Amino acid sequence: MNRLEKMIKKDEAFSLVEMMIVVLVIALLATIAIPNLLRARVEAHDASAKAALKSIATALETYATVNNEYPPDTTSLLSVSPPYLHIDYFAGPYNGFTFTSNITPSTYTIVAYPASQGLGSGSFSISTGAVLVEN
Repeated sequence: MNRLEKMIKKDEAFSLVEMMIVVLVIALLATIAIPNLLRARVEAHDASAKAALKSIATALETYATVNNEYPPDTTSLLSVSPPYLHIDYFAGPYNGFTFTSNITPSTYTIVAYPASQGLGSGSFSISTGAVLVEN
């Protein structure tokens, strides 16, 4: 093997320093990207919870307009034909949030809180008159 062939063969692999630089660049990109992705995920869950609360409030207000009082419970919104709600938000976690309700014939309060740590920024509630509050 002549000298030129040895030089070409020697340059075929990456050096340890080059590999360390690549790993460092990937680590830096990950430290920048991962928190932003997690924050975007939390914001998406929050937006979904707020939209669900508004949908539930609209269903409750529509029911009250037709029946002159709020329903005795949220299942009444699903069981009529046509239903006031098409999704049972109260069956279990929905998009990272758990929903609870307190409904009387003249008032209501619906609360959405994160199903587990890190899925949402906090709890939200909506009450009679569709007043949305961040708790």
